[in-house]
Amino acid sequence: MLYPGSYVDIAPSFVFDSVTYLDIDTRAPRFFADTNGVREIVDDHEGPSDPGITFIHADYTSPLDLPEDHFDLLVSLYAGLVSEHCTQHLRVGGTLLVNPSHGDAAMASIDPRYELTGVVTSRDGNYKIDTTGLNTHLIPRKPQTITAARLHETCRGIGYIKSPFAYLFTRIA
Repeated sequence: MLYPGSYVDIAPSFVFDSVTYLDIDTRAPRFFADTNGVREIVDDHEGPSDPGITFIHADYTSPLDLPEDHFDLLVSLYAGLVSEHCTQHLRVGGTLLVNPSHGDAAMASIDPRYELTGVVTSRDGNYKIDTTGLNTHLIPRKPQTITAARLHETCRGIGYIKSPFAYLFTRIA
């Protein structure tokens, strides 16, 4: 799993065997450098017994020294247009988990390398993946043409008629 813009959110290590965290914030390297503290937090949760945790202090909009077509999951939560800069690191058939913040869900929706395959809904703190009625999602509240240029200009998400917590896109090309 690759998590650009992670800051110090290590919750994915509660679930996944191997996570590569990536952030430019100057406070994040200090947090991840405390490997005993990070392990203690992770060990306090049920999950993998010894997850691989890697931290890279870098800007995801710059070229990254990471293998292409390698990761099974790419996460974009409140971090900007992650999909635009990091898709090459996600394997074909892999999943992009993205929320509508900063326009990245909209960017993925117009990227021919992706196909919407699910949405993540939340009710009373319980999350559920829904793969039905996907054609009713990603419909803007206001009629508008969504373009990469517009998303770059506004750096904002699109207001959709339905607003799940996040979207799941599969990389198809």
